[in-house]
Amino acid sequence: MRHWLFHIILAVAFFAICSFATAQPNDWRSHLEQLAEEGLNSATIENMFQELTMLEGNPMNLNRVTLEQLERFPLVSNEQAAHIIEFLEKNRPLYTVFELRNVPYLDFNTVELILPFFFVGETEEELLTVEQMLDRGRHEVQFRLDKTLQERAGYGEFSDSILERYPNRKYRGEDFYTSVKYGFTYRDKLQAGFVAEKDLGEPFLRKEYPMGYDHYGFHLIVRDLGRLKTLAVGDYRLSFGQGLILNNDFSLSKSWGTNAIIRRTQEPKRHFSSAESGYFRGAAALFEVGRLTVTPFYSNKRFDANLSDDGTITSFKTDGYHRTPLEIEKKSNAYEQVAGININYRNGQFQIGASGLYHIYSQIYSPVVREYNYYSFRGRSHGNASVDYSYRFNRLTVAGETALSGNGAIASSHMVQYTPSGLFSLSALYRHFPISYNAMHAQAFSDGSQVRNERGFYLGSNFKPLRKVSVTGYIDLIRFPWPKSQVDKPSSGIDLYFLGTYTISRDSRLELRYKFNRKEQNATYPDEDYRTVLPYNTQKIRLRYNHALKSGWDFTTTLDGAFYRQRHFPVEKGFMLSQHAGYRGGKKIRADIYAGYFNSDTYASRLYSYEKNILSTFYMPSFYGKGTRLAISGRYSITSRLSFSAKIGHTRYFNRDTIGTGTEEISGKRRTDLFTYWQWRF
Repeated sequence: MRHWLFHIILAVAFFAICSFATAQPNDWRSHLEQLAEEGLNSATIENMFQELTMLEGNPMNLNRVTLEQLERFPLVSNEQAAHIIEFLEKNRPLYTVFELRNVPYLDFNTVELILPFFFVGETEEELLTVEQMLDRGRHEVQFRLDKTLQERAGYGEFSDSILERYPNRKYRGEDFYTSVKYGFTYRDKLQAGFVAEKDLGEPFLRKEYPMGYDHYGFHLIVRDLGRLKTLAVGDYRLSFGQGLILNNDFSLSKSWGTNAIIRRTQEPKRHFSSAESGYFRGAAALFEVGRLTVTPFYSNKRFDANLSDDGTITSFKTDGYHRTPLEIEKKSNAYEQVAGININYRNGQFQIGASGLYHIYSQIYSPVVREYNYYSFRGRSHGNASVDYSYRFNRLTVAGETALSGNGAIASSHMVQYTPSGLFSLSALYRHFPISYNAMHAQAFSDGSQVRNERGFYLGSNFKPLRKVSVTGYIDLIRFPWPKSQVDKPSSGIDLYFLGTYTISRDSRLELRYKFNRKEQNATYPDEDYRTVLPYNTQKIRLRYNHALKSGWDFTTTLDGAFYRQRHFPVEKGFMLSQHAGYRGGKKIRADIYAGYFNSDTYASRLYSYEKNILSTFYMPSFYGKGTRLAISGRYSITSRLSFSAKIGHTRYFNRDTIGTGTEEISGKRRTDLFTYWQWRF
């Protein structure tokens, strides 16, 4: 009881400070928080975080920025990019980045969000050789080392007899995470680098594991070589059209999509994340001839898979862990070759493109037949083709894509966006993905994780009814015509979202967010021995106050609530009160402290809370049960080029004696994690 009281008093004290005194209220990192909460996979979030971090360190010159550069910038929609370019062409040269506030159809919050990514420089572009770019570019080395202080079951001592019977009870590697990254950038013209990573529990520099690190990656991106606009070698990401046949690049969440559901780029981008799946390895290029662009690509990449006794692939293993003999056995035990091309024609505001790809696995892919995956692809090779388009007429933009699967199934997604002013926008999207449609590398605007078995209509809007008030909202109506995993019959769903923001001043903001989700899933009645499908709904509400002081301090107070209800079952609920305080002491010191109290009945009513993490990493854990969370992080610039960051996070539970399960189980109520990070720029 005393622990509860202490943390409640601490949170209230912080709140009192806020009342007279947060990352900046409109910081781009808070937008990534929305993506994480809406279930976007960690690889997508990490890629976006790395990309934005790189762009923040290499801002674009407003007097020379191109439409293509803005279209690959994740924080603006294609329509916003077009409006920015139209403004720049009429008003160049600009003398300050704040002139972006005069761009029509661009609201104040968006301008404040993107300002850190631009600067004002010379109007004439200096033509440099590769040698000159290498001389003027920026080198960066990152070293990271993380460790959990409590011992987990997988690192315990076991007798030889136990390990002989249960060899996968013990991790084969050390109890720490480490990675090394090297990157070179010259603006967006030249990017190169490599990644080496070892996860917790993976062997490191062992004689029997001569590779040292468990995972290696590399990339090279060169732009603006005459008609060769972009060349990518090594690890890269790519997206065509609206993602119906190919997208391992960024994917929009529904709340972001209210202003940017139309996103289209066929340009390859680097993969600089430590994620071991969700990218290509090979080469891709974008050629430009007049109004025509051609983007061919090829990838030959090994991957982890679960294999049957006869050697066929039953499922893909994407977590990247190689800690136990079983996990090590699955490492890189299959490979895939993918080749494809996109041809795009652009004339003013009109675009039309055609895409195709073909992929071959090293073994037959044959997942165990279930009712929900009866129409899933099985075999060694598969192909897809599509046609996509977009057209912007004054304040109206329409776009879409229709795709063909190798078995003849057709999927389509079409959208329209209307922006009469910077104060209002309306977006609508209809999608139809048949159960028989298969596209192994697709990732489109959808509710599910796959582009199949879904019909939906989405309607979203951003508007600013008052000078200091902005509102974002959407409704998404979804139908799943065929059974899904954990749902034994056709089902439906609805998503509702509301975000209201009141800008008290330039440095303070009040935010109210509400989310409602209704779906159906399998359930078994209490004390009865049969299963049925029942509807359930999840509601989440958040109240947040942000304030930044000119002295360098910033504060964020957040109150979260979650409610889960399945028909005929009791309500499961949770709430969390958290407080963040940050200090920016000039260029030398940065520090953050986070404290939170959570009380959640079950995992279904879990709560997410974003924490400031060490530089260049994104961290957003979920909490359920009863407990407290305390995290302290800091960064010290030893020199102008060398910095050290560290973070310690401690979670204490009141209602459990163990944390985690299986090999990850910790005996006790506490978990403490230490993160360290070195960054050297030269």
